[in-house]
Amino acid sequence: MPRLAVIIASSRPGRLAGPVAEWFVSLARQRDDFEIDVVDLAEVGLPFLDEPNHPRLRNYVHDHTKAWSSRVEAADAFVIVTPEYNFGMPAILKNALDFLHQEWAHKPVAFVSYGGISAGTRSVQMTKQVVTTLRMIPVTTAVSIPFVHQSLDDSGRLVANEVMTDTATAVLDELAALEQALRPLRAAA
Repeated sequence: MPRLAVIIASSRPGRLAGPVAEWFVSLARQRDDFEIDVVDLAEVGLPFLDEPNHPRLRNYVHDHTKAWSSRVEAADAFVIVTPEYNFGMPAILKNALDFLHQEWAHKPVAFVSYGGISAGTRSVQMTKQVVTTLRMIPVTTAVSIPFVHQSLDDSGRLVANEVMTDTATAVLDELAALEQALRPLRAAA
């Protein structure tokens, strides 16, 4: 079964990435297209890029990079759950992407973004520039949650509306189709 890595791309104290990711992962686990790997970048704990060699060489010297490489290599598709920081992507996400190169190639990526009025969409647009350079294929559909605080219940759980749920389903459908279509490219690499 293909593996979907759901990357939580925030490490800020009090972050809302957890409830957003939990909601999305619970939907994904109701299906049978993917094995799910939840990757919390705050727990992965990569230092600021510290490899002496360019990532495209895959000549890693640090154990944390080797472990990160193995985890990304094992994934067949990605969903990045991201907020927007100052009109851009979180630094922890950029750093995690930059640590590797070939491991990302020919894999589909989707986005679940959240925030205020812009719903994290500027973060997604910035991240798309980076992932396409890594030869990842962004799916067209994205879940964008504006005013995310209004979607949380008293216990801090995300309560999705019909649009959010329908869009998340469309994201998973598109990821599953694209993952299958890209398999020959990954196999050839």
